[in-house]
Amino acid sequence: MTGRKLILSLFLSAALAACSDSGQKPAGSGAAGGAPQRPPQPVSVVTMKKSEQPITAVLPGRAAPFQIADIRPRVTGEIKQIAFKQGNEVKAGDLLYKIEDSTYAAEVAQAKATVSKAEASIPSAQANLSRYERLVNSGATQIEYESARVTLLQAQADVAQANAALNAAQINLDLTEIRAPFDGVTSISNVSIGNIVTANQTTALTTLRRLDPIYIDLIDSSTNLLELRSAMASGRLSGDPRKADIRLTLEDGTDYPLTGKLDMADMAVSETTGTYQIRALFDNPRDMILPGTYVRATVTLGNETGYLIPQRAATRNARGELSAKFVTADGKVETRIFPTSGVSGNNWLVTQGVTDSDRLVVDGFQWIADGATVQPVEATVDDKGFVVEATKPAAAKP
Repeated sequence: MTGRKLILSLFLSAALAACSDSGQKPAGSGAAGGAPQRPPQPVSVVTMKKSEQPITAVLPGRAAPFQIADIRPRVTGEIKQIAFKQGNEVKAGDLLYKIEDSTYAAEVAQAKATVSKAEASIPSAQANLSRYERLVNSGATQIEYESARVTLLQAQADVAQANAALNAAQINLDLTEIRAPFDGVTSISNVSIGNIVTANQTTALTTLRRLDPIYIDLIDSSTNLLELRSAMASGRLSGDPRKADIRLTLEDGTDYPLTGKLDMADMAVSETTGTYQIRALFDNPRDMILPGTYVRATVTLGNETGYLIPQRAATRNARGELSAKFVTADGKVETRIFPTSGVSGNNWLVTQGVTDSDRLVVDGFQWIADGATVQPVEATVDDKGFVVEATKPAAAKP
């Protein structure tokens, strides 16, 4: 029993000694006994400068042919010849199809014979009328004279009628040759040699499309239309949108090398989608753009003076307002809200809430809270949206 008491006494003595040693241990070198302070986090910033910039809109679009025609026969007959190579270009007036014309040629010959027969009665009717003109006062009655005059008029009418029939027969004969109404590219032929076609049938023989120039049909919202008109009315936007330059980005992401112009805009907004259509015209000399191709069009609406905020440096809040982070004069981060903004290329353009020399955070702002102390590092943003830090000057050699 005594041994157990001795062991317990020794254990308590050791514990008290340990506690005494812990209380006498000197404090560490950290500030106020805590962890050492972290240095300010470096962030890339762009110095803001007011300037006049183009206001642009990126709109979805689809190509449509400048001219399009479904080629149909206007007379009935058998296809005797297909004179074009399917899918190739043809010129206005080029022969596309030839319809069997023997029946129509016979009708022309018959009509010519009818004209000749009608013309043959004119001289005798004219001579008969002249004789009664001389005799009307010396024995011939007025009735006989009027009858001779009517006979001549009837003969002349018969000639006119015969000529009209001849013209109709000649037209039908000419229509057996189906020719291109304008320069364009043909589609696949829907008929073959030997097929019977009928006048004005519903099925087209082929479709002809003119691709140079070519239309681009663009879609924009009525909201953007109202904002554009408001900007023009207030004088903020300079330039005439009707003379805007339009550039295209093709489906594979490449830029189309030629610039287009506005051709027309619908004067009505769709009741179902709330959008309206804009039609642009582009030269297409190499047929690079084909009908039905989807594109993105960048439309330069005019110029406005303001500050550029790269799209990578901004976000939208729950109300859809543009927001961006800036570094204050004392090196702290703050968020600014811009209720109104425009688009200028790959940037937002704002006119309020920024002054010259303000420093915009362009990289890493997603993980920086307002009020945090940071170390600004001057940078630029290239055309593709990448941040490029400014080159520091080389240190002088001793």
